[in-house]
Amino acid sequence: MIFTAMAFGLAAAAVAQEAPPAPSPNPGESQPAPPVEAPAPVDPAPAPVAPAAADAAPATEVPAVPAMTPDQYINNPEYMLNLDLSTGGRVVIQLYPNVAPNHVDRIKQLARAGFYDGIKFHRVIDGFMAQTGDPTATGQGGSQLPDIKAEFNPTPHLRGTLSMARAESEDSANSQFFIMLQPRFALDRRYTAFGRVVSGMQYIDAIHKGEPPEVMSRMVQVSVAADNKPMPPASMLAETVPAPAAPAVTVDELNAPIKQ
Repeated sequence: MIFTAMAFGLAAAAVAQEAPPAPSPNPGESQPAPPVEAPAPVDPAPAPVAPAAADAAPATEVPAVPAMTPDQYINNPEYMLNLDLSTGGRVVIQLYPNVAPNHVDRIKQLARAGFYDGIKFHRVIDGFMAQTGDPTATGQGGSQLPDIKAEFNPTPHLRGTLSMARAESEDSANSQFFIMLQPRFALDRRYTAFGRVVSGMQYIDAIHKGEPPEVMSRMVQVSVAADNKPMPPASMLAETVPAPAAPAVTVDELNAPIKQ
């Protein structure tokens, strides 16, 4: 009996070793992978990782900064420019940071530095535009700041539109700008429009015409409306017009008899 029991126990143990593993209690759970006989290859040393980079989220594109909405800049003194002209008064310009933020920032920066004070209108074409912003009054000058990349936009070049002058390169705008006297849609998307006159257009119309004008009108003071700079006195907002030249004396008049 003893030997029979021992033999039965050995047989049961052998059967237990050959039995398959019990199924996973969860039908969707995968079975463990079989053991690997060959040793796994040793991975090379990992490349150094910047601190916290391993835990960082996957890189994504940075969304573009949304353009300003009209309620953020229309009639906002921070985006209004005052031009006090030698033609007699103040011109108020509404700037458009929604379409040309870098150009708006540039003109505000130069205005607050006093750069434009006293600068003349060196190129004024009747029925077209009045150009200024060059301290040399030659059309070749600018500020010490770097040129600005173009911000062409669909703003039309209407009467009173403020737009940036440039050389042949699209990204050569610096400090010179022009104000339209009449619409010229051929300039749209070729020059960066970034504002428009909202009052005082009569003082733009009164700027002396010419390329260059014989008498150059000037910007006595340019300021951002938020800075609340008062207008210069009326005596400064006037132009010294040269006396008219004496009429030429003709040869006939030289030879004419002296009247008694």
